[in-house]
Amino acid sequence: MNNMRFHYTASKSNGKIIDGNCEADNSAEALKYLASQGLKPISLKALEGIDKKGRFLIFGGNITIADKIFLTKYLSLMLKVGTDLLKAIDILIADFNKPAVKAFLIETRLNLEKGQPFYSVFVKYPKVFSPVFVNLVKAGESSGNLEKIFDQLSVSLGREQDLRHKIKAALTYPIILLIASVIILFLLVSFALPKIAGVFISGGFQPPRFSRIVFSVGLFIGDYTWWILGITALMVLGGWYFFAKTLAGRKIIYHFVVKIPFIGDVFKKIALQRFASTLSALLSAGLPILDSLEITAGTVGLIELKESLIRISREGIAKGLTIGEAFKQEPVFPRVVSNLMSISEKAGHIENILATLAGFYESEIESSIKTLVSFLEPLLLLIIGGVIGLIALSIIVPIYQLVGQF
Repeated sequence: MNNMRFHYTASKSNGKIIDGNCEADNSAEALKYLASQGLKPISLKALEGIDKKGRFLIFGGNITIADKIFLTKYLSLMLKVGTDLLKAIDILIADFNKPAVKAFLIETRLNLEKGQPFYSVFVKYPKVFSPVFVNLVKAGESSGNLEKIFDQLSVSLGREQDLRHKIKAALTYPIILLIASVIILFLLVSFALPKIAGVFISGGFQPPRFSRIVFSVGLFIGDYTWWILGITALMVLGGWYFFAKTLAGRKIIYHFVVKIPFIGDVFKKIALQRFASTLSALLSAGLPILDSLEITAGTVGLIELKESLIRISREGIAKGLTIGEAFKQEPVFPRVVSNLMSISEKAGHIENILATLAGFYESEIESSIKTLVSFLEPLLLLIIGGVIGLIALSIIVPIYQLVGQF
């Protein structure tokens, strides 16, 4: 059983009012804990937030990318105008009504009051805050440039959100078209076609072989509709679990997708954009190149690119090669990227070139997605139209033959 988290307000023996967080199995245990600390409880409230493993407790909601953008942007502004970090957190706690975010902020304040590093609370929730986010905050805290880091994070997260929205918007229509077409085809084959086939069979008319095959499929689906739906649902759920939740499944789907013409190219551009934007942010924050490459490798998503970055770090730069030389040994990187890394290394502004490169790939991804959608829409219509046309022919041809007999 996971401990519940409570926020309390209590008075000390000297009359001083304090508040904080504690964990217990229930409210009675929380009150016992307060008593053991010599505290007299004034109020006790269960927090509907996130547990230690980053899982969201029921009714607690979720910390979304939009929440993280607001948090980073707000903290950057508050720190720029001279507000101390603890005061900025207090203001955010008062402003936020979302339980998960409020719980996280309260825990952050409690950590700061205990003298713990600011970044330490982010480490506890790896499902919410990526290693890149954590390391940037850690670097900003160490260098005293938290406002700059938060500003950088808000911009980076904003771009990521915009890119996600553009991809979703571009793919929404084709997905709706595909789902609607599949539903229409299923209804046509499972309900309408069996009735039409029954008319021909009951009349003793022998339709052409092609029509008999289509009618047989329709009759089979019509007779076993619920079985087919149940088995299909189980296969979809099982397939989703295997391909989305297991390493073996993700590898299979990955190797399949990256080999599809054009789609694989889009995946590679997305990986290169993540590489450029992440490495730029980490280097700008002052992290060493080797650490930055290792962290970046975990974010790119493309296995070949991840392995290349690890080799560049461990077998290239760590063994004395220049950054440019190490990148040129990895064919997965386009030549333009390797050349830019070499040139920018000599000029001493790799992070700036990488930021420009990230912007370039961002526009390339948007353009590629639009091209992909413009290709998918007519292709889907052609396939669906072809299937419906074949079904229509299987019905029309026997009707013409039947009419011709009179």
